Amino acid sequence: MADLPKRVVLASMVVAGIVALLAVADLAMGIPFSGKHTMIMDILFILSAGIVGYLAWDAYKDLS
Repeated sequence: MADLPKRVVLASMVVAGIVALLAVADLAMGIPFSGKHTMIMDILFILSAGIVGYLAWDAYKDLS
């Protein structure tokens, strides 16, 4: 049971990385979405993924 918080934090880091990767791919190539109206959303997704990734990394340091 003691491993569960670490697993949850690692899972949140992975999800934040996937979201950031998809947002960067959308900005660069228009994959998986396209259009100019999604550019602001992509920038916000990258910013949010960075914040979540940082918070998860900080929480992981506290758990270790």
